[in-house]
Amino acid sequence: MKRLRILLPLALLALAPLAFLKAEPQASQAQEAPKALKALLIAGGCCHDYAKQHEVLFKGIQARANVQVDVMWTRDRSTNPPLPVYDNDDWAKGYDIIIHNECSADNKDLKAMERILKVHATIPAVHLHCAMHSFRNGTDKWPKHLGLHSTGHGPQKPLEITYTNEDHPITKGLENWTTKNEELYNNREVFDIEPIAMATQKVGDRENTAIVAWTNTKSGAPSFSTTVGHNTYTVEDPRYLDLITRGLLWAAGKLNDDYLVPYTGENVVTEMEGKKKVTRQK
Repeated sequence: MKRLRILLPLALLALAPLAFLKAEPQASQAQEAPKALKALLIAGGCCHDYAKQHEVLFKGIQARANVQVDVMWTRDRSTNPPLPVYDNDDWAKGYDIIIHNECSADNKDLKAMERILKVHATIPAVHLHCAMHSFRNGTDKWPKHLGLHSTGHGPQKPLEITYTNEDHPITKGLENWTTKNEELYNNREVFDIEPIAMATQKVGDRENTAIVAWTNTKSGAPSFSTTVGHNTYTVEDPRYLDLITRGLLWAAGKLNDDYLVPYTGENVVTEMEGKKKVTRQK
């Protein structure tokens, strides 16, 4: 019996390092930071300061979330800007989510639109402002992808934005706010979406109201859209950047504390006329 009492502690000591070695990788995995999401922002076209806004957007999102936002943009200010990014079937390869911020109402390239829609069968999307007025090609495929059909807007006047579901993950913790002068996009036809924000605009003695932010889970991969964001002072407003960042993370299925931390790596900004630069988030 004495021999057993001596050997048992020795045996336990011999096994202890093995138990420690088995537990160590689990602890290491728990501490490992999640991999950053990769987003592609596409911007350019008519009527907006995309030269400034693409930079405000990628910096604002990266400051709020662990998302690498690469950019492909054009200085072309026509209603049919060149968008060679859509020339190939695998144009979104390597990205977790796409941010559409192009303004290309007269782009009637059906093949390009079909490539976009094919990608969004599986890859989530964010649609900002004039993306809702793009790809007017005689079909209803783009509006149905968005979940809402808008055909125009009123004058530039402040928008009183009200969040309609305070418990929605995107809007939770966000406060209603009023913009400076902005455009209120009409709602010609609403499909199967979940509105999360309405806006009221006073024009003379009238008050016009429309859905200005929504989610769509019925047209392929999840998407978040907002028609707000014409002027750069709106785009750089922290309340706007908070909304679209949370919308992006929600669409990607990553709206949690692990991703609500700044991204500190590099991103690639490509001007579609051929210029490319790498930037580092500060």
